[in-house]
Amino acid sequence: MAVGLVELTPGPNMAYLGLVAARHGRVAGLATVAGVTLGLALYLLATVAGLAGIAAQAPWLFQALRVAGIGYLLWLALDAWRGSPEVAPTPADERSPYGRFAARGFLANLLNPKAAVFYLALLPGFTTPDAGETTPQVLVLGAVHLGVSLVVHLGIVALAGSAALNLPRGGAYERAMRGVFAGGLVGVAAWLGWTTRVGI
Repeated sequence: MAVGLVELTPGPNMAYLGLVAARHGRVAGLATVAGVTLGLALYLLATVAGLAGIAAQAPWLFQALRVAGIGYLLWLALDAWRGSPEVAPTPADERSPYGRFAARGFLANLLNPKAAVFYLALLPGFTTPDAGETTPQVLVLGAVHLGVSLVVHLGIVALAGSAALNLPRGGAYERAMRGVFAGGLVGVAAWLGWTTRVGI
């Protein structure tokens, strides 16, 4: 229950996925979901490997992730504003680099300090040492979170992607949409900065 509530709390991943799907369509959104899920799985493996203690003793890691995550989102916003073909292909373009969407989703999640805090600091707290080995418990809780996050993220992509199907393309409208997408990414970066201003 607690893991599900954590995932249903609005955060940078949800906002980013909504922007990508609304701007570039469902396939791009699905590719980004794959990247985000892979990033979450990597944090789960890091927790199982015992990196939670290291992260707790090095708060500068949180701040480094925070700054890098904000900077990365701002860089994506700049690329979107410039109309980079790697960031802003049209859904009709069969050569759209969906692999790049997955890679950017992975990196955006990896640089999301909220994801790091959840897996490295909070998730181990849901285990019960008296119930036996904690590693299987962490794996089960992590798997539940991955499953819930996947369902939530797919729902966001489905809803936002349906809007992209009905949007016109080209000309002044295309430039306006680039501006909206870039502005949305700046908003996500500001949101991330504000909600993570206090360290672990």
